[in-house]
Amino acid sequence: MINGKIQNAKKVRDIWPQSDALRLGTNWSEEDLDKYQILVDDVWGESHPGSIHLNQLSEQAAIGIWESGARPAHFHVTDICDGWAQGHDGMNYVLASREIMADMVEIHGSVWPWDGIILISSCDKSIPAHLMAAARLNLPAIHVPGGSMRPGPRMSNTILGDCSIKKKEGKITDEEVRKLQRTAAPTCGACQFMGTASTMQCMSEALGMALPGSALAPATMSVIQHIARKSGQAVVNLVKKGIKPSDILTKEAFENAIAIHAAIGGSTNALLHLPAIARELNIEISLDVFDKYNRIIPHLAWVQPNGPYPSELFWFAGGIPLVQWYLKDYLHLDVMTVTGETLRENLNKLKSSGFFDQYIGFLDNYNVSRDEIINPPEKATMMGSIAVLFGNLAPKGAVVKYSAVNKEMLIHKGPARVFNSEEEACDAVVSNKIKPGDVVIIRYEGFLGSGMPEMLMTTEALALKPELSKTTALVTDGRFSGGTRGPCIGHVSPEAAEGGPIALVENNDIIEINIPERRLNIVGIEGKYLNEEEIIKCLNERRKKWEPPKSRFNKGVMKKLRGKN
Repeated sequence: MINGKIQNAKKVRDIWPQSDALRLGTNWSEEDLDKYQILVDDVWGESHPGSIHLNQLSEQAAIGIWESGARPAHFHVTDICDGWAQGHDGMNYVLASREIMADMVEIHGSVWPWDGIILISSCDKSIPAHLMAAARLNLPAIHVPGGSMRPGPRMSNTILGDCSIKKKEGKITDEEVRKLQRTAAPTCGACQFMGTASTMQCMSEALGMALPGSALAPATMSVIQHIARKSGQAVVNLVKKGIKPSDILTKEAFENAIAIHAAIGGSTNALLHLPAIARELNIEISLDVFDKYNRIIPHLAWVQPNGPYPSELFWFAGGIPLVQWYLKDYLHLDVMTVTGETLRENLNKLKSSGFFDQYIGFLDNYNVSRDEIINPPEKATMMGSIAVLFGNLAPKGAVVKYSAVNKEMLIHKGPARVFNSEEEACDAVVSNKIKPGDVVIIRYEGFLGSGMPEMLMTTEALALKPELSKTTALVTDGRFSGGTRGPCIGHVSPEAAEGGPIALVENNDIIEINIPERRLNIVGIEGKYLNEEEIIKCLNERRKKWEPPKSRFNKGVMKKLRGKN
């Protein structure tokens, strides 16, 4: 018994003495066996810059655990990166990795009765995987975000979409490509824009699962090491207090996170990840909740691709705590957090400690003011950042980040140009087969169809053609990179592989996009406008001839996952 609380492992150690022997064989002392035992699970590996440094954060977290009288144990499940997977079938496995990582961490956490768990990750799929696993295990838990990469030259970031497309078109030399490659990812940390990696770090903090001010801390500054060490101390505090993820990840906490997501212009992928985390706690989050908050929450953050600034500057400006302070009137302030105190208490302590101004001087290095990066609500020029569209093309909804859409494309009608894979669509854009005003349809790229890869190659190809960037839309049942810009509508549901209306669209059908009114419809067939009844009749006729495609996955992990959905 420690401080009046029984160590979880005590319940099973007497059953099978070998378990203690195995720990003694991995450099534990006999004294360690009687301490609280904390699982430290990270995604360290040479998989990408967001994970290469996480072993250092794990070591710091372990120091904090040791300092608090507990015993850490290090486990790893390396994540993978969308950036490695662009342009080939590897992208089909990226979203699936979330499920596998969550399963592995659940296994790590279930093989032994740990007292608590620290989860350390930076990026797109690993953060939601870690939060899903934490919810399943429901042990006292804390997440440590891996922080933000330094900006590239002239505030650039790791997405070399213009470079890739110009290379396809023969408009850039190999030496020019090499120069860009050598400077795009100058340090460890998550990519420098409000992509899914940065978004999910912010969501972890907004949910109350990471320490205040931890999301997007510069990965190369000492402060992130201090955060990891404090997290080690904090998880032992959670163990002693008996505070579990189910006490923190409440419906109100998810509503807070959705409000913050609206304010910062977060990635559309959060609309996949937050409901998945919530489901582990039997909390249902509908797309309507996202749309509700995006109608009422002022847009505050101007981080790429919504604005010109890299994510490191967002943290210098005050980060998620400042956004929460500005939005206090919209948030549930009495929710519990991993500090063992409420959000209200956290914010008041940060305010009184001077946190909001502690790093503001770094902005002077860039000649940028705080309000340019995170504007106060009274200076907001728009509400929210994400819209959920419905209509006969997306009966169960589709998602668009309108904060990255030109105003002239918020309402659009145009002829469909239909492709059954992203590769075909991208080739058509690069070879000038797409005309201004077209609506590019990419289907069979949903989860059942191909694992739900992101469409970054095609969105970048469209964005980099002046004649298309402000005239042409993209609609898909796949997903997007958080760095996607332009009128790109994804997550169309039902997806094509399960017979959704997107499977029935044909070239020259007329597609209506109306983001302000949240509409996505087929309004014409073969170039001729028809009424809704006529459209539905035509689609029903087409459905009689439609046949589901053969699965691309006949073996391995994707076959298993496809069967679960």
